[in-house]
Amino acid sequence: MADNVTSLFRSTAAHSPSMAALARESDGTGPVDFCIPCNPYFPTPAMMDTMSARLRDIITFYPSGADTITAELCNLLQLPPQAVAMGNGSTELITWIDHLLVRESLAVPVPTFGRWTDQPMETGKRVDMFPLQESSGFNLDLAQYAEFIRARGTRVAVICNPNNPDGGFLHKHALVQFMDAMADLDLVIIDESFLEFADAEAEPSVVQEAMIRPNVIVLRSLGKNFGLHGIRFGYMVANPSLAGRVRSMLPKWNLNAFAEYVVFMLKEHGQEYAQSLQQVRRDRLDMASQLSSLPGLTVYPSQGNFLFVRLPVGAEGTVVRDRLLTEHRILVRECGNKIGSSSRFLRLVVRPQVDVRRLVSGLEQVLYGSRRGAAVPELGTGTNYSSGTAAVDRLVGATNGGGMPGLAAQALGSGMPSPAPAMPMPAAMQQMPAAMAAQSYGGAQSYGGGMQMQTPMQQPQPVPQPQMQMQQPQMPMGQQQPTPSGVPARNGLTAAQVRGTTGPGLAPAPATGWPAAQSWPNAAGMGQVS
Repeated sequence: MADNVTSLFRSTAAHSPSMAALARESDGTGPVDFCIPCNPYFPTPAMMDTMSARLRDIITFYPSGADTITAELCNLLQLPPQAVAMGNGSTELITWIDHLLVRESLAVPVPTFGRWTDQPMETGKRVDMFPLQESSGFNLDLAQYAEFIRARGTRVAVICNPNNPDGGFLHKHALVQFMDAMADLDLVIIDESFLEFADAEAEPSVVQEAMIRPNVIVLRSLGKNFGLHGIRFGYMVANPSLAGRVRSMLPKWNLNAFAEYVVFMLKEHGQEYAQSLQQVRRDRLDMASQLSSLPGLTVYPSQGNFLFVRLPVGAEGTVVRDRLLTEHRILVRECGNKIGSSSRFLRLVVRPQVDVRRLVSGLEQVLYGSRRGAAVPELGTGTNYSSGTAAVDRLVGATNGGGMPGLAAQALGSGMPSPAPAMPMPAAMQQMPAAMAAQSYGGAQSYGGGMQMQTPMQQPQPVPQPQMQMQQPQMPMGQQQPTPSGVPARNGLTAAQVRGTTGPGLAPAPATGWPAAQSWPNAAGMGQVS
């Protein structure tokens, strides 16, 4: 592995270099992967042998059309094909949903999967970011989220369940009530990409609800669940009209021959698949317990096949990531480039116990040296990391897609005038009062085995304007030009600008989070870890 691996991460548009790129930098084999959230127990070795034996035929010939592959998947899932669209990975479906169905604005809790913030901002939409609070374990309060959407006048709402990167989980009845309350929106999207790994509820999916509603889409993953990220396949479920609009835009052969082969072999391996999910859930509890033994490391409860952890005070995520990769051949996901997160957080994929022991050993050496349990030394000057999420939370809470003057023009890099500023929101804008919103969800949310009463959402504090501002020529009403590609509507911020903004007034937050390791809820969100 290269001595300085930081350049590998900076040279890619993704959050991490691919396993192929890492393998090329070493002896041809990649590191132990705690970064990409993939099922390590499926396909079984026997299934892999079968696919290897058929490799020549699989890659030589054209696959069947997407309709044939979708019909087989729907037969397995007992879903009507008219309500399903299959894509070359969930990212392809997110892209088409944005282009076809998101007109002007989209609300999303942050931190979350980056394409839900980046994709609409890249096409000039306003993204209303609802900050999940570190002090409450990144729990999503649906009543406050609904109130936020009403106050902003957002037309599309997104929820990831479980959420990525923290693994936060919402029960089905709460999501159904949220969909009822948001029935007038253009679209409500429930991303269930990691729901197969959850065990907090017997039947947690809202797929059946989506098919009978005019404005709901459920997104599901196959690559993550089946341990085959490289194949790139996923699907969405909605009423036939919505599903048909997306399906009509997809190429006939957008699904490859490997995807077809796997879908058609699944009916013979349902038992092995179910066993693999059960093993991941057991490993999640074991891995959380082992990580919780590390001094100063905070582990958040998760229903995904990953764990969100906060590093001890003084530890900077990029340094930890690079040393784990260079010295221990372990790849982890450092979350400093996730909106609403910081470099103090890692997302660690659930893996078998033998790999977890290697991870824990590596973390001990990187964080504490030879003195396990000793105080974590502060890093040298120039580290500049945020100890929490309040800096970004304050930014998106105060500007909330409205942006800071001059940043959109700077993004163009050519002196081109920025889009016109947002018009003031009418006083008569429909808004759901906090009391009504809380009543809609029963007045409380279940989390960690208990009930937490809802509190009114705090008003965001104004953010001081940066000292250097660019003058923006204003155009007469009715003469505004279309928003240029890559620049958010209404003078908002691009994802890169949000992540890079550290202007006046954005002070680091104090360290907060879950209490001592022995008191955090288990992976099912119920009771305590013994």
